[in-house]
Amino acid sequence: MAQVRNRKRKVSKQQQAVYRRRRIVVGAALVLIVALVVFCVYSIGRGISEVGQNMDARAASHVDISRQATPQPHRTTGIKNCDSSNVHMQLSAKASEVAVGGSLEWTETITHDGSKSCLIDVSDSSVVLTITSGSDTIWRSDSCPAESDLLLMAKGDRKIRTVTWNTNRTGQQCADDKDLPKIDKGTYVGQLTLKNDATVISDPVTIEVK
Repeated sequence: MAQVRNRKRKVSKQQQAVYRRRRIVVGAALVLIVALVVFCVYSIGRGISEVGQNMDARAASHVDISRQATPQPHRTTGIKNCDSSNVHMQLSAKASEVAVGGSLEWTETITHDGSKSCLIDVSDSSVVLTITSGSDTIWRSDSCPAESDLLLMAKGDRKIRTVTWNTNRTGQQCADDKDLPKIDKGTYVGQLTLKNDATVISDPVTIEVK
């Protein structure tokens, strides 16, 4: 039986050149596809990042707008301000004597004893503790501005708070308490008033600085 020998197919130079061109074209196409994929991935990643940054910026802007739009306390429609017909104030001192350079704690009490609810600002700028010596005003709790603290009071309600006086003197301008000058020995009188209604006033309390 005759043996069949495998013969290698001979490729002409023209065919080899065609094959090379095909490989070059296929290789260039693959490189282009890879570059396109890389570009797409990069573009998508960048786009997501920019969208996230824009969303963060919009969120921050929204927070700022919301904060600015937060309404300040205001009088509720139909509710009148408290006056001497529905509230009264009391003032007491923790001690009747205090040393020069010492501190004295005052207790302020606002009681609603009227028949109708009312609105009152109980901040230091409205409920004012004044300490005097004769005709000389020594210290005022409203010497520095304070934010409004509106309180709706009904019959039987009571607001109690304490204020510390460091036996010093306030001036015409707001200053840190530690920077205020100390007072000398003498007799001093404390009294509580409602700034917007002079008829709401406590009884005076006398203390001695020794």
